[in-house]
Amino acid sequence: MSRIEKIRTALMQNFKPQKLEIFDESHLHTGHHGAKSGKGHYRVLISSELFRGVPQIKRHKMVFKALGDLLDTDIHAISIDASTPD
Repeated sequence: MSRIEKIRTALMQNFKPQKLEIFDESHLHTGHHGAKSGKGHYRVLISSELFRGVPQIKRHKMVFKALGDLLDTDIHAISIDASTPD
């Protein structure tokens, strides 16, 4: 299973999002210290009803929690845009 598939699976299971886009931006970080570990740089756009009424910082914490061990094994950096469907 690719890293994007792992991320997608974790987020789908936890948030049942109406919209989910995941972009691998690792190529933009070639030569960056974090790239040496082999872990990736990703950008996630996620829209879920579960974020309704939740402050942005808590939404990010929810995504980090859902990604769990992937943050140690597969992800060096992640940019998150977590919204409600509107």
